Amino acid sequence: MIKFRLLLILTLLSDAVINGFPESLDAGAGSNACSLLPAGSDITAYIAKYSGAFPDENLKKALSYASVIAPKDSLPIQPAASDSDTSGISNDISSAESEKIFFRGNSHWLKRIKYFGDSFTLVNALIITILFSIVTMITLLIIILQNRRKIEREEELHQYLMELYQSLIVDYLYGSATSDEFRSIASDNYSRQVLIDQMIDVSVNLKGEESKKLFSLYKHLGLDKDSLARAHDYRWHKKIKGFRELAYMNIKDANDTIYKALNSSNEILRMEAQIALVRLNDENHFEFLSHLKRPFSLWEQITLHDLIIQHNIPVPEFKNWLSSANDSVVIFALRMIREFNQTDAEEGIKDSLLHNSPEVRLLAVQVAGDLRLSSTLERMKHMYKNQDYKICLEIVKSMGKMPDTSMLGFLKLVLDKEDDVQLQIEATKSIEKMGEEGIKALVKIMKSEYKNYNIIVRHVLDRRIN
Repeated sequence: MIKFRLLLILTLLSDAVINGFPESLDAGAGSNACSLLPAGSDITAYIAKYSGAFPDENLKKALSYASVIAPKDSLPIQPAASDSDTSGISNDISSAESEKIFFRGNSHWLKRIKYFGDSFTLVNALIITILFSIVTMITLLIIILQNRRKIEREEELHQYLMELYQSLIVDYLYGSATSDEFRSIASDNYSRQVLIDQMIDVSVNLKGEESKKLFSLYKHLGLDKDSLARAHDYRWHKKIKGFRELAYMNIKDANDTIYKALNSSNEILRMEAQIALVRLNDENHFEFLSHLKRPFSLWEQITLHDLIIQHNIPVPEFKNWLSSANDSVVIFALRMIREFNQTDAEEGIKDSLLHNSPEVRLLAVQVAGDLRLSSTLERMKHMYKNQDYKICLEIVKSMGKMPDTSMLGFLKLVLDKEDDVQLQIEATKSIEKMGEEGIKALVKIMKSEYKNYNIIVRHVLDRRIN
């Protein structure tokens, strides 16, 4: 029986949704109830309408009930009207069919329709996004492939021009080729740049007449103007390119511009200007140090040292820059003095021991010890008490590098008065390096009375350890 009632309810609901139903509150059903039949309609008419569709006798019996019991959230059926109201029923039915379907805000049908509506909009947005992504990917793929092909063509052209220019330059230097043969194949900027690069590569290994001949070709083709234009360019990477070309081809027309770049805020540009000036200055390759105002970085110092070694550049007297106002230049000069063993700079090193910069003083002490400049010992002894720990330690070490018995009393005082173990160890080592006199002094110290540094003395004198 329940099965048949459910069938009837579903049938009535589908008919109501298709044909529409008016809003009519049933007082008996509560304020949330909504009539499924038009007001005053006779349910027997509906029963008669649908009972013929079901031949089953049980279903007909179920349809003979005057009302349908449904769950709490379903819509109740209005009570049947009397036969005398049949004329009003037809009018109500026709008016109900013309009315719009009405759903309450908490209706599950309304939620369902709204859900599918929102989903439709979301699907449209996703489809548009997918199509846009596909078009974008195809566009990017085309651009990437075109650029890749362009790069490949440029590499092929560059390789072809390199081989052509190399053979032509060699033929010009050692064969019968003339300068006019270069003009026809170096007519555009790209070809001229490749030619400049090849001439620079060849010039590295050339000397004498061949180098002069290549330089005259460079000038004859007007390639020097291209390099000068790059050297005066406002873009720093173009300037670097121009500086290198002018330096290799020994063209000095842009030296003023290169000097200005020495104090640029761009560290790479500064270093390239320094290298160019070292190559372009025939008499004093490191004259630019006198014009350097910005800090001279360690990397720049290493680069210039390598330049001296690799290209056999004459080494200047670096003592000339020990009085520079730029502390980093003084440090570079001290390092080069030690590197090239320029012991004639002894007076300048002694003056550097009193420099205002602690870093310069520390390096001056190290250089004096490494070069064994004994004349600096007295100055180091007198400056000891006013220096920081690092410089004091380096002074004691330097005294050990150039043993002098005149410093024995000073080193014994350091051993006895200083509380720092490292200073005591270095002082003991320096005394021990003075030879027999120093060893006797240490043995006497060790036997006289027990102090905490006696262990240090015993350790230094133990031959099994040292």
